[in-house]
Amino acid sequence: MNTRIAWVIIGVLGLLLIHAGLLSYMGQPWMYEGGYIKFWHGVVVSGENSQHLSDWYTLSHVIHGIFFYAVLAFLFPRWPVGIRLLIAIGVEMSWELFENTDMIINRYREQALAQGYFGDSIVNSVGDVVAVIIGFIAARRLPAWGSVAVIIALELLALYMIRDSLTFNIIQLIHPIDAIGAWQSAK
Repeated sequence: MNTRIAWVIIGVLGLLLIHAGLLSYMGQPWMYEGGYIKFWHGVVVSGENSQHLSDWYTLSHVIHGIFFYAVLAFLFPRWPVGIRLLIAIGVEMSWELFENTDMIINRYREQALAQGYFGDSIVNSVGDVVAVIIGFIAARRLPAWGSVAVIIALELLALYMIRDSLTFNIIQLIHPIDAIGAWQSAK
């Protein structure tokens, strides 16, 4: 194995451990209170949402990875891709930590689909960071139009399946729109 790749892998694992440790320090549960971990949990309005390794919101984290790859490649085109990946992970970790503060958790609870939300489990949050890594690597391998197509496909899939998406999530977090909330609440 290439020494540079080995150091990037060590960096990624180290960041994931730091992330888990910080979330634990913040009081987030390690896993679903039922005592088991699913690879996938697809029911959004439930006490298990954001508690297992992956869920519908994992798609938005793949999009984060694609976005971070594009932005970092534009800003730092000469930097090694491994360094850009570590920066992307650091940015995502920062968001995940902020997302699990009382301020953001309470803001999410105001949304139709997040009533009863109490933050991510550590397993789910680490899974979200891994999804960013997957998106970042996919963007590195895909042409730009392919990355855009993946983003559009993931957004449309989430909208169709759960009436939510990264775009709607951002809108509803920053400036909630009643019409979106009403549509999300409809069966």
